[in-house]
Amino acid sequence: MRRARKGFGLAVTILLLPFGGYGLARTGILPEGTPLVLGLLSLIVGFVLLPALCEERSPFRRSSSRLTACTLTGERSVDLNRITTVRLLTTFSYGGPYRALVVRDIHGVRLGITTGRSRGMLRRAIERADSTAPRDAPRPRVSRAARAHLNLAPRRGLIVHTVLAFLLLTVGLSLYMSVVIRLGGY
Repeated sequence: MRRARKGFGLAVTILLLPFGGYGLARTGILPEGTPLVLGLLSLIVGFVLLPALCEERSPFRRSSSRLTACTLTGERSVDLNRITTVRLLTTFSYGGPYRALVVRDIHGVRLGITTGRSRGMLRRAIERADSTAPRDAPRPRVSRAARAHLNLAPRRGLIVHTVLAFLLLTVGLSLYMSVVIRLGGY
């Protein structure tokens, strides 16, 4: 958990570098265009690094109740019998949308699931939790888009999620770059 927090902190620090560069440029230590250069580099590194921090990589270990995989911040193991939340994270590349299911268990461990076999295990765990849990027991909170991606709900939720994710990403990147350009003195 500590390495995961450090990795997330590093990604956020990278995104904040242009603001530090702005302060140093105002004092005359760095050239005036430094925030712009730092902003472009930070944008590329930060927005690629943030989604990849908890994403599963091989080697995998799977059992009926646990899913363990290596991530950029170390090995993570999610208890499939004690899932608290499942969210769908959508990013975009030249090939189209890229999706990862971010699963969090009762211990606070997060793992981004991308492989078909892991998705199948997660789908069975959610179906099992929905059908066997008593009425007053807490069930995992699964977003509509995640249910659609796991084929547990109509695909309509996935379309809405993809459009909203694209708009949020586009507006967020535009705002970030407009602030960085403004800080760069242009």
